[in-house]
Amino acid sequence: MKTRITIILAAVFVGFNISFAQQDEECMNNLSIFDSYVKTKKYDDAYEPWKIVRNKCPKFNRAIYAHGEKILTHKIENTTGAEQVAHINDLMLLYDQSRVNFPSKYDEGEILVDKANLAYKYRKELGKSDEQLFNMFDTAYVKDVKNFTNAKGLYTYFSLMVDLFDAGSKPAQQMFDKYDDVTEVIENIVGDNTLKLNKLVEKEEAGGKLSSREGKLKNYYEANIKALEEQVVPSMDKKLGDRANCEVLIPLYEKNYEANKTDGVWLQRAMNRMYAKGCKEEPLFLKLVQQKNSIEPSADTAYYLYLLTNEQKYFNQTLELEPDPLKKAKLYKKLANELKKKGSYSQARQYYMESMKLNPSDGSPYLAISAMYANSANNCGDSNFNKRAVFWLAALEAEKAGRVDSRLKSAAAKSAASYRASAPSKSDIFTEGNAGQTIKIGCWIGRSVTVPNI
Repeated sequence: MKTRITIILAAVFVGFNISFAQQDEECMNNLSIFDSYVKTKKYDDAYEPWKIVRNKCPKFNRAIYAHGEKILTHKIENTTGAEQVAHINDLMLLYDQSRVNFPSKYDEGEILVDKANLAYKYRKELGKSDEQLFNMFDTAYVKDVKNFTNAKGLYTYFSLMVDLFDAGSKPAQQMFDKYDDVTEVIENIVGDNTLKLNKLVEKEEAGGKLSSREGKLKNYYEANIKALEEQVVPSMDKKLGDRANCEVLIPLYEKNYEANKTDGVWLQRAMNRMYAKGCKEEPLFLKLVQQKNSIEPSADTAYYLYLLTNEQKYFNQTLELEPDPLKKAKLYKKLANELKKKGSYSQARQYYMESMKLNPSDGSPYLAISAMYANSANNCGDSNFNKRAVFWLAALEAEKAGRVDSRLKSAAAKSAASYRASAPSKSDIFTEGNAGQTIKIGCWIGRSVTVPNI
């Protein structure tokens, strides 16, 4: 049973309602008792006083539900058979009661996903089929997708769809549609968290100090984004696997093209999946892109046309048609990645920098730029020392990634250490006699770096 982030970061159970206390001293006393037991993780001792308050005063304090989840979870994990199933069903009931008695604190989607996650975890004990479990998650998606934000639940929802497809219960198109549905939910959550995270990163980069609450929020946003982007999405792609390769997608989309060629959503999803699965060289991909561009021009279609034709007008159209700053940042980064692969480092750096302006909490462009510097070291110096000095610049750029994006701290530190190991040593600096001097690095890099003092 999750709580809103503003509540997560606050002390939930401080102070009790005096008017309630006057009405029912027994509930007040038992609330105090089970609250104390829960805080010391004595869940069995907390069980009886908690039941008294739950049954007699269900609206007395939200601790009944937040602490009650911990108590019942402990009971479930330490019992078996019919007793365990009874506790599982009781926790299901508690989730429902939390929303009935504190509707402003527990959103419908949140509660439905909590129940679905619980049912999935104990599917064998409850005798639940994949179809029943999928329907529980699907109900949450249909009724309150805005509050379907649980990372584990999102993955399980899609995973069950794949299992049902494998069992012959769901067609391929529904499976692909559900992949897109869940991906869009994830993109919305990540986008919302990123906008909030960017404000905090910008404050830090400007020299400001985050408050304790802001620091916790920053960690929360970063952890949530990381869980979704680095765990859920890759796991979904792995689960989907070869069920969505070019050999599967092409006949499916060719079969359904005529019926859907005026459906912008279908066209968008079809071309996105073909691109993601490496089918962009197929004639059908170009057909989909051109058709989508003819009925609903978008940044995505313009981007694909730019990749296919390399015509500048489509690149300009890509940026003009995308109003969302985070999506535009992703487009800049995608274009930069393509240019980096082609060896067009100067232009790639320009687009990486544009991406960072729009999404300052994403440190990956810094790592990409540092890699381009390192790859160019042998071509961007007029002496062996100056060529190797490029690695100092690469290290500094990599360190920026870890500073703005704590998710990349480890990778940034390893990259920086590797680059510094390739830079001139202390003995090289001593021999050169240029400690503290500034070296201008030529070619496409066009930057300067200071030789460390020894």
